[in-house]
Amino acid sequence: MSQISVLFLCTGNSARSIIAEALLRNLSGADFDVYSAGTHPKGINPFTERVLQQAGLGSAEFRSKSMNEYLDRTFDYVITVCDNAAEECPVFPGDPRRIHWSFSDPAAAEGTAVVKLAAFQQTLREMRQRLEAFVPVAQRTVART
Repeated sequence: MSQISVLFLCTGNSARSIIAEALLRNLSGADFDVYSAGTHPKGINPFTERVLQQAGLGSAEFRSKSMNEYLDRTFDYVITVCDNAAEECPVFPGDPRRIHWSFSDPAAAEGTAVVKLAAFQQTLREMRQRLEAFVPVAQRTVART
C-alpha cells in the first residue's frame, strides 16, 4: 500500500494544524505522508511547541507554512481543523476527500500561562482521540480505492 497523504489546514498554522500533523505522524508511522498549512500563516505559537515537547512529539521540524505551498500537490485527504479554514479551503488537484473537524482555538484562551497551556493540552487530547479513530478508517478506505 502506498502512503496516504494528508494535509491539515487552519487559519494561522500556529496551533491546531501543527498539533494534528505531529500527532498523525506519531500515530501512523510510515503509512501516512502528513503536512499542515494555514490560509494566513503567522508562526508557531510557543504553547504549541511546549505541548508537543511535553507529549514527546518534538517541535523542531515544524514550521508555519502557507497553503499556497501545496496548491499543486495531490492529497488523499484535506482536513480543515477550524471553521475559517473550511470556508477558505481551495480546491486541490486529484479530488481529495475533504473533512472538517471544528476544534476550538487554544490560542484564544485567556488567563495565566497555566490556563493557556491547559487549553493546548485539551486540544491535543481531543485531536489524538479523533486521529486514533481516523487512522484505521483512512487505511481501509484508501486500500479499497
